[in-house]
Amino acid sequence: MPNAPKVTHADARPAVLRGSAPTSRSVSRQVLADHVYAELLASLMDGRLAPGAVVSIDGTARELDVSPTPVREALARLEHTGMVRRVALKGYRVAPVFTREDFAELMEARLAIEPVNARLACERTTRHGLAELAQTVEDMKSAPRGPAFAEFKAYLEADERFHQVIARLTRNQFLEAAYSALGGQVQRFRLFSGVGITDAEYAIAEHQAVLEAFTAGNPDKAAAAMAEHIRKVRSRAMADAPEH
Repeated sequence: MPNAPKVTHADARPAVLRGSAPTSRSVSRQVLADHVYAELLASLMDGRLAPGAVVSIDGTARELDVSPTPVREALARLEHTGMVRRVALKGYRVAPVFTREDFAELMEARLAIEPVNARLACERTTRHGLAELAQTVEDMKSAPRGPAFAEFKAYLEADERFHQVIARLTRNQFLEAAYSALGGQVQRFRLFSGVGITDAEYAIAEHQAVLEAFTAGNPDKAAAAMAEHIRKVRSRAMADAPEH
């Protein structure tokens, strides 16, 4: 990832973040936190915040013309993804890029959980659940996939939503929480290649295979298709992962 400076230029900011700090009357704190989160995530995914860089709460608040509170909230959310780490008495730092070992461990955990999720969700899904799952696949197909984060953000969101929907359809709070802990790391592993989305056609076809198993009401096939998808994602991504 390039060591670009940690600067978010004013003209690149969303309109709500330009100018003077919005008040609680004009925009809610949650909306501000969402915008700060989006700005920081884009900076991370595009390499403007390099691995190991300090993310200053006060400095970020000044750059985005907001109070420190929404910055803290946004950083807490990013910490859940593993993309930033909180250091005692020092604030936040950008996490190191995933190594091959990190990625192998993540995929090992996903292989232990997601085929089970697919099997149970297929057994327990509803007509609405099937429609929701089908929509995520359509969203992946129609989403742009350019090299910049702004150009592939919608694709990543649809991809992640597919897996989230399946976890939710298990109707098992513990499986859903287990996936949530893993799913937060998915965006972080995208950073190690630095080339954006390169496997969309393969991934969409694999998601389609899972969806077809759901539509057919075949839990065993759904579990097998999910396991195959994760193994193929692992194989494709390991070629791009750094050695250390």
